[in-house]
Amino acid sequence: MALMAAAARFFIRGANSKLSITGAVTGAHSSFRATLLKLSPSCSSRAKTQRRHAAHFTYQPDPVPTQYGPTQKMNLFQSITSALDNTLASDPTAVIFGEDVAFGGVFRCTVGLRDKYGKDRVFNTPLCEQGIVGFGIGVAAAGATAIAEIQFADYIFPAFDQIVNEAAKYRYRSGNMYDCGKLTIRAPWGCVGHGSLYHSQSPEAFFAHCPGLKIVIPRGPVQAKGLLLSCIADENPCIFFEPKILYRAAVEQVPVEAYTIPLTQAEVLQEGSDVTLVAWGTQIHVLREVANMAQEKLGVSCEVIDLQSILPWDIETVCKSVVKTGRLVISHEAPVTGGFAAEISSTVQEECFLNLEAPITRVCGYDTPFPHIFEPFYIPDKWKCFDAIKKMINY
Repeated sequence: MALMAAAARFFIRGANSKLSITGAVTGAHSSFRATLLKLSPSCSSRAKTQRRHAAHFTYQPDPVPTQYGPTQKMNLFQSITSALDNTLASDPTAVIFGEDVAFGGVFRCTVGLRDKYGKDRVFNTPLCEQGIVGFGIGVAAAGATAIAEIQFADYIFPAFDQIVNEAAKYRYRSGNMYDCGKLTIRAPWGCVGHGSLYHSQSPEAFFAHCPGLKIVIPRGPVQAKGLLLSCIADENPCIFFEPKILYRAAVEQVPVEAYTIPLTQAEVLQEGSDVTLVAWGTQIHVLREVANMAQEKLGVSCEVIDLQSILPWDIETVCKSVVKTGRLVISHEAPVTGGFAAEISSTVQEECFLNLEAPITRVCGYDTPFPHIFEPFYIPDKWKCFDAIKKMINY
């Protein structure tokens, strides 16, 4: 606690402060103290604030898709709006509901839809997540298309029982006489630079333990629209997590008309021969940058795979890549213990043991609540991933 208090005062007051943290930490904590003291004394508190909230990645847009017709420049939230617009236009049973969605939602993903389609199809709900999902289960079981929004993925846990014990099992408990497969649950997901404890979590691993669900996380606008439309059309309840740091940062040419991208299928974004890099969502852009660094600085060829679907996940594509490269790095923002990287690691170890040239490496968040002023130390940034590759190559 002494370390945390001292370090917090250091960041808040600025490096010109007379604060000394000498003696506040010993042993294993001394390296953390040294990291803090590497900051230049000439840095102002304003500069440090800007640095602290700067994105830990450089967004790399996908090529313009040509197979789906005319495109339009959209950021991530606009591509979500476009997918929802397509759905409401083509499916008269489709309804969208959640906290504040009627006037566009806190991230503007449903802006304009109530005015276009009416208050009976796009409407607000009480602040009650279990009620939102419970209502969605009923709507879907009755045969309509239900698209529920949980305002932040961090607040999906009050609805955990409804999702895990009801939605996921509805088909099985009735012997397939009834189902709620037309239910899609959307939620903003992941860190955003200043969300801290309650607005930065990545809870996909909690739901990956539950058969009967599909869990999808896109990396950008083109993927987001196609994957969301696939979730809405799928005959299983789907959870669609949207990287909120990309809502405005990610901009691509997105097809205007409806199109789908297959679920449960990973995508090889960059072929390589030495190391396989696996991630999803925002972390894909970190690994793309890391792959370029590894090629330039180490002469190491990296294969980058976007998992896209967390449940079920594409074992075949990942294992095929690891058989070729002999090395695997998995990265995600969630804590390392029990994170989905552990499932991937275990499976690859079982399937590709004789092909591995080095231990599988996970570069993830720490086993702590998501911090605020210490976020730069928590995020699995490009330098942590690059160090993992260096260690792996020299193993």
